[in-house]
Amino acid sequence: MPADAEITHALTELGAATLGESGARAMRARVHSVWPGARLAAPAFPVRCTPGDNLAIHVAVAEAEPGDALVVDVGDFRELGFWGEVLTTAAKARGLAGLVIDGGVRDTAEIQAHGFPVFSSMIALRGAGKRKSGSIRAPITCGGVPVEPGDWVVGDGDGVVVVPREAIADVINAGRVRAAKETAMFRALWEGRTTLELLDLDPSPIEDGSGGWSRP
Repeated sequence: MPADAEITHALTELGAATLGESGARAMRARVHSVWPGARLAAPAFPVRCTPGDNLAIHVAVAEAEPGDALVVDVGDFRELGFWGEVLTTAAKARGLAGLVIDGGVRDTAEIQAHGFPVFSSMIALRGAGKRKSGSIRAPITCGGVPVEPGDWVVGDGDGVVVVPREAIADVINAGRVRAAKETAMFRALWEGRTTLELLDLDPSPIEDGSGGWSRP
C-alpha cells in the first residue's frame, strides 16, 4: 500500500466527487465544508459523543496523532456548537489535519482564519456540555456511513467521502481510471461531440416543440 503522503496526494487530487463514484462511501449531503476552499484527505480518528456533550472531542484532540482527522458522531441532537475556535486552536497546535462532524460548529470566521478544514452539518451557536461519556478509536457512523479506525476521509467543496482502509488502493485506481475517462470526454466535447453521443443517451422521452428529435 502507498505511504500516507502518497495516499493524501492521490485522494486530494482525485477529489470527493470522483472518489464517491469509484468505491468510496459518500456522506449525506448535509455534511459540507464550513468555509470555501477547505480540503481534507487524512486518516480518520473516530469519535462518538453522548448527545449534547463534547467531552469525547476534547479527549480526541489530546489523543489523536498529528495528521489525523477527527470524524465525529454526535448522535441525534446536532443543533449545538460542538466545535469552535478553542478546539480549532488546540487541534492546529497538535498538528491535526481537520474535522468532519455530523453536527454543529461555531466561530466559523475564526476557523477559516486558521485555515483549518472543517466539514459539518450545520452552524450552531449554543455550546455543548463537557461531562458525559463517549468513545474514541472505535467504529462509528457519521453522515450516514460507517467509519472505522484506519479508514480515510476526504472532503472538499463537493462533500465528504470515506475510503475504507482495506479498499484504499482499489479506490485510488478506480478513481484514476474514471478521471482519465472524463479527461477524454472533455476533449471530445470541445471537439464538438455531445453528451448524448458520448454517454449513449436516448433523447426520445424529451418533448421537442420544433417537431421531434433527430439523434446526433
